[in-house]
Amino acid sequence: MMNLYKIWSYIFMFFGFIFFSYGLYFMVINNVVFCDWEFYSLNSCSFVMTLLFDWMSLLFIGSVFLISSMVIYYSFSYMGHDVSILRFLYLVVLFVISMMLMIISPNLISILIGWDGLGLVSYCLVIYFQNIKSFNAGMLTILINRVGDISILFSIAWFLNNGSWHFLYYLYYDSFWFFTLLCLLILAGFTKSAQIPFSSWLPAAMAAPTPVSALVHSSTLVTAGVYLLIRFDALLSLYNMSFLLLISVLTMFMSGLGASFEFDLKKIIALSTLSQLGLMMSILFIGNSSISFFHLLTHAFFKALLFLCAGLIIHCMNDSQDIRFMGGLVNHLPYTLSAFCVANLSLCGFPFLSGFYSKDLCIEFINMNYFNSLIYYLFILSVCLTVFYTLRLLYFVIYGYLGILSVCLYEEDSIMLFSMIFLILMGLFSGVFLSWFIFPYPVFIFMPVISKMTVFILTIMSAIFMIFLYNIKFFDKVFGYNSFTTSINFVGNMWFLPNFSTYMLTSKALSISLIYEEIISMGWGEFIFSQSLSKFSIYLSKMNSLWQFNDLKLFFASFVVSGFIIYI
Repeated sequence: MMNLYKIWSYIFMFFGFIFFSYGLYFMVINNVVFCDWEFYSLNSCSFVMTLLFDWMSLLFIGSVFLISSMVIYYSFSYMGHDVSILRFLYLVVLFVISMMLMIISPNLISILIGWDGLGLVSYCLVIYFQNIKSFNAGMLTILINRVGDISILFSIAWFLNNGSWHFLYYLYYDSFWFFTLLCLLILAGFTKSAQIPFSSWLPAAMAAPTPVSALVHSSTLVTAGVYLLIRFDALLSLYNMSFLLLISVLTMFMSGLGASFEFDLKKIIALSTLSQLGLMMSILFIGNSSISFFHLLTHAFFKALLFLCAGLIIHCMNDSQDIRFMGGLVNHLPYTLSAFCVANLSLCGFPFLSGFYSKDLCIEFINMNYFNSLIYYLFILSVCLTVFYTLRLLYFVIYGYLGILSVCLYEEDSIMLFSMIFLILMGLFSGVFLSWFIFPYPVFIFMPVISKMTVFILTIMSAIFMIFLYNIKFFDKVFGYNSFTTSINFVGNMWFLPNFSTYMLTSKALSISLIYEEIISMGWGEFIFSQSLSKFSIYLSKMNSLWQFNDLKLFFASFVVSGFIIYI
């Protein structure tokens, strides 16, 4: 079993390094390769799979393969005592291959194969621990993702207006029906990347095993929507994106608020993923896809590291995910908590870690654009909330010691620690390394000192506010939580989005559908409507068999009738 895990890990690492190197090389020489792989040709119709290799797809595939190799290596230790450990491995491999299919396709139909593969395998992984919570989370995940799959199907049908599904050929050509195509694609991207109002499935998908969360929430499933819209970047530039920008910034703000009130370790990290997806989407809608893609890559590495550290912490806390029961873990798990700090500070945008290079560029790009102050203040406030919930998480996990929950005998093992080394290095250096390649000449943004320092001052203030809040127990002493129960529930529960998402499944609509099924499917409706055609065809076939039974009377009667008709 270990050999299989190691083999797949080494295969993915080998191909990851190759694809990543080729991506950097293609970026330098500005090269794009199209491969047409023809399955078979029937008369003038050929069935072709087209593969697109440019710097963007190669870098992204390289990143996915490198992260998945570390996750698979880590999974052998994490899932070691699981009964169906082999099934888990094959599901993860299928998941990565589906993502690869989606990335290298310039064709909407082959994108759909990868897109649907991601949805199906993610459902299988979310319900992996077979309990009622996992089943509910899996159902919510797949039902919301089906909306995006349907809109991709509609966009495939809509693209028939061109006579080809190779969308890259047609993007720069303005057409009146492209707006409908854009709406369908944005709906697909919003469902996959969990923007408002489809945000509720992303924290629910935390029911999956932690290695899966590391893969899903860093570089595969949730970034598929962002990547799809990056590919259709030329189409976005034709229309006004202000409303969509507002939605993505609100998503960022809502998830930051939710993470600040959450106590589940994995849900906090999931909501931080949602916040970063809002950041990528907002930069994309403002009009710079390369900065959005840059942040997507740097975010993938440190977020995968964050989840791997969280998995080990949960293991060591007897499978408890509540951060209120943690504390003083730096004494027990020094290496893991060091990696946890690197990933968290990179998420904050701590100077000269990988997240700093992409995040700082995003904020300065927002500063240089002309948008109303609501967008700007929401964006800056969301960045401050990132610092707030990150330091709150570090405060609960590392600082102090509550002594409520004992640390179990499970310790850091060499397999898990080895899988973190590469991700720590990428969390430290991938930002500066990629910024040299993606932006070959230095991006120099000149701004007044006050504009340049605003974000820095606000993040420092939010860090001080967090320490002040949790040391002095500000809420308990001054207001008391009871005064704000509804408000805190609203803010901490993602603005009641999970309730709205599951409302239709548990409301009167379900009982109405049962009554409808009782009347139509189980009653006369079934006999009159559904079975009428089959009953009629059975009647005709009986008549036909009777006619062909060589009955002499029928034969003579038909002969007389037909002769009479001919005579008339």
